[in-house]
Amino acid sequence: MGEDQEPTGEQDRRDDGLDLARAQMRAAAGSPHAAARRRRRRSTRGTSSEPGTQVSGSGPDDRDPQLLGAMVERLVGEQGWDLELRMRGVFARWPELVGAEVAAHTNPETFTDGKLVVRTDSTAWATQLKLLTPTILVRLNEELGHGTVTLIEVLGPRGPSWIKGRRTTRDGRGPRDTYG
Repeated sequence: MGEDQEPTGEQDRRDDGLDLARAQMRAAAGSPHAAARRRRRRSTRGTSSEPGTQVSGSGPDDRDPQLLGAMVERLVGEQGWDLELRMRGVFARWPELVGAEVAAHTNPETFTDGKLVVRTDSTAWATQLKLLTPTILVRLNEELGHGTVTLIEVLGPRGPSWIKGRRTTRDGRGPRDTYG
């Protein structure tokens, strides 16, 4: 019996099991499940006028792989994160926007409802930044869109904290208690 011949009975069985594999393949091809699979495969290949059927074609499709940048951009737009991300970009690029010398002495803290809060490391820099506020407002609104930042609140340095440890008293006399 040659390679291309098929077994006809019990005595023609092959040791490698190809005869059993062919017999199982023929049985599976004739089963009702195989016929249904073939029908499904044919229906998704061509165009179909039935609503709700997925049709594959040669053009771009939503099921195709998408660029990561486009997907992130769509997610940001859907979630409404656009302004917040732009503001975080301003915080990250603060030295570039206001200049290295001003940025060395100032730090943007929060942005809510058009109000940007900036903290300075000295009262002299707080005064200087108040004088520069109109220029900084124009620069920020160029970056973020007209009217995004309406007010810049400039805060001076924080005072020293006398609170030490986990336990404190409210309305106490403060550091005078320790001086005798």
